[in-house]
This record gives sequence, structure tokens and C-alpha cells, in this order.
Amino acid sequence: MSGTETLLPYIKEHKKEEQPTIIVDSREASTAPKIIKGLKEHGAEISIRALEKGDYIISDLCAFERKTVHDFVYTLTRRYLFEQLFKLKEVYAKPFILIEGYLPIIYKFSKIQPASVWGAVFALAKQGIFMVQTTSHKETIDFLYTAARQEQIVEKRIPVVHPVKKIETLAEAQIFFMASLPNIGREKAIAILKSYQAPLNALINVDQWPRDVHGLGPKIAEKVKQVIHEPYEK
Repeated sequence: MSGTETLLPYIKEHKKEEQPTIIVDSREASTAPKIIKGLKEHGAEISIRALEKGDYIISDLCAFERKTVHDFVYTLTRRYLFEQLFKLKEVYAKPFILIEGYLPIIYKFSKIQPASVWGAVFALAKQGIFMVQTTSHKETIDFLYTAARQEQIVEKRIPVVHPVKKIETLAEAQIFFMASLPNIGREKAIAILKSYQAPLNALINVDQWPRDVHGLGPKIAEKVKQVIHEPYEK
């Protein structure tokens, strides 16, 4: 706990002038006004910025991606979630996903198995991405305010916007190119490149992906074929 032996420094009352600053992504601020309003009512200073990654930044170490339970399940089915969080992890030592809502509602979804959700949570935890779960926007407000106060007032850290790392190598450019294809993402892009070496060779042999690359089925290959073969229409 960074030199403290008890939780008292975290839960005791602080002077009114000691308030944290929370940096909020401008898109998040427009879609979650209740959270912004609640944080301000708690006394937090809010700095709204156009962030490349993350929704809330509370220190130079900690940044949060917030998802409602419905959004969480939606992004899982479209492979967006892992890409967002892995990029957040590249620039913050302590990346978090904050899931807001009643998580057991996943058992009501007909198009996704609960095992897939728990598997994703476990996979993220193994990669060092922490999960916080709140049941409502009010709990989200309380948690973010408390976490920011711990980081800034107790730990004496300051909120910092770290720039997203730019593509610096040929290998990263190749991964980025392949990962941009439908339902691919970074992990599958790396697997494809390991099998076919060059992106052009991979695209020429797209029909062979389900046979040669673990985790790629014919549906994904078909979507990629549409992208690379269909004429462009504005």
C-alpha cells in the first residue's frame, strides 16, 4: 500500500480544499452526464479532454475504460474490448475496466454464453487488466471519486494523459494493418502473420485461414474476403 500499513489514510475525512482532479474523455462526458455531475457534486475537479484511450484518468498510473453491462457484452461479441484495453495497458501501468450494471443479467442474453463472459474476464485479469464492478451510476461516482482521492491526496500522484504509442516498426505496421480487418484484432493478426509471414501472402490465401490459423472460422474469412474483393462504393 505504498508505505501505509492500514486503510485509515484512505477512509478518513480530508480537508475541503483537498480535492482530486479527474480527466474525462469528451465523448464519455457527453454520454454520461450524470457521472460528471455527481463527481462535481462530490467536489472533484473535472477536466474534459479528447482522450485517445480511456474514459477516466485519475493518476499517472491509473486509467479506466467504463462499460455498462450491455456495452460490455456487445463489445465482446465484436472483438472491440480487448483492443481498447490492450492499448490502454500500453500507456498506463494500472489499466482498469469498470463495468456498470447488474452483471448477472448476462444470463438473460440469448446470443452469448455466460461462460464466454467469464472467460473474457479471466483472460483480461491474466493480462494485468483489473475489473471493477458497480451496480449503478451512483456507485460508479463514489468509486471514481474515492479512487482519485486515494491516488492524488494519499499517494500524491497527479493525473497525466499519456500519448498512445505510435507505430515505429515495420512489424507493428503489419500487425496494425491486419488487425484492422473485420473481427481480427491484434492477437489474431499476429497469428495470421506467423502463419503467412507477409500480409499480402495472408490476403492471397484468405480461404485457407480456417485451416491454418487457430480461432479463425469460415465466417471471419468470408467477411475479410468481402472487404478486400468488393468494389468501393461511397
